[in-house]
Amino acid sequence: MKNTLPIFFLMAVLAYGCKNTSEQSAEETEAPAAGTFAYDLDFLKKHTDAILLTAPDNPFAQVAVCGAYQGRVMTSTAGGEAGNSYGWLNYALISGEKGYQPHINAYGGEDRFWIAPEGGQFSVFFPKGAPFEFDSWQTPGLIDTAHYELISSTQSQAVFQKKAVLENYSGTRFEFEINRRIKVMSGGEIAANLGLEAEALTGLRMVGIETDNTLTNTGADWSKQTGTLGIWILSMFSPSDSTTIVAPFTRARSKELQLTDDYFGKVPAERLVAGDSVLFFKGDGKLRSKIGIAPASAKPFAGSYSAEKGILTIAQFDLDPAGDYLKSTWQLHDDPYGGDAFNSYNDGPVDGGDQLGPFYEIESTSPAPALKNGEKLTHRHRVFHFEGDQAALDRVAKTVLGVGLAEIQSRI
Repeated sequence: MKNTLPIFFLMAVLAYGCKNTSEQSAEETEAPAAGTFAYDLDFLKKHTDAILLTAPDNPFAQVAVCGAYQGRVMTSTAGGEAGNSYGWLNYALISGEKGYQPHINAYGGEDRFWIAPEGGQFSVFFPKGAPFEFDSWQTPGLIDTAHYELISSTQSQAVFQKKAVLENYSGTRFEFEINRRIKVMSGGEIAANLGLEAEALTGLRMVGIETDNTLTNTGADWSKQTGTLGIWILSMFSPSDSTTIVAPFTRARSKELQLTDDYFGKVPAERLVAGDSVLFFKGDGKLRSKIGIAPASAKPFAGSYSAEKGILTIAQFDLDPAGDYLKSTWQLHDDPYGGDAFNSYNDGPVDGGDQLGPFYEIESTSPAPALKNGEKLTHRHRVFHFEGDQAALDRVAKTVLGVGLAEIQSRI
């Protein structure tokens, strides 16, 4: 009789060998590094319905979008999978580790859809008659936890939709539909939107995102006397000690700069510096503070620069200097339509030491007209990120923001 191994034993050895080889290969394959786009995209796909969009002419310009979080742009990169991930993400909340939060679920994201106003007699964050205090403040589920339906998508675009009902502090009921189109721009579109020659972007890695946001009134006519709604877009980014937010302004329409700098108490002078036509605001995520610029003083763009990572970020948005913008401060207003068109928020600890982030935000808001049934309100918000050659970054900053990198780093 030949000295042979039983067939089942041979099969077991082969199976073990395949398994061992597979495990060894998995171990040899390094997981994406934290801070990279691949790391964040893998995380989002594990916990959400994230989809990937890419620029039509640049496979390294990538964007992650989630319908589960109101068609939110969660993060992007100009460097492909191994590139920096630009949006701030709340990993503990997205993974479910923290669980549902009572006042707001701050999932993060570099372009999230909200509705104004936050405070005042037309607020959609406070129930009728409630005091303007944190215990009464509640982000509506419509812009916090609601899932927006993906209507269509291509390589570089996605369209989301949501039917909605809200009631404001004064008891006015709104019925409307939200449509949100997200587009990753080509290099030519980036240059054209920022008023740059294509050659000015030579030597730079870049990504540009446009969101086209529309409210359609599907209910009763709106009235300025009982309240209207505005579209509010917020971009959340990771802070650092070297990050400065840059907000250009104009005195052409108002001799005095129309600035609000006391949303959460007066911003300390060392954290907010005003030049002749630019505000410099600290974006370190260490002090809860917020600023706002009224439409008469605002310009339709702002930005930030992280010297640590060499990342220049620019936001561009629709602006109507003569428009009626809703006020969002937590009080009743004599002039509820005298609000800000631009805001920036720096996160920090609240009483007790807890904080949502840390992160910082660049925000824009639309005017708030009295829409009749069937009428639409549209607001566009764009975010651009640039990395690479310092001289090219400096030229972009000077052309768009009016100040160079050296001045941005030296003012705060």
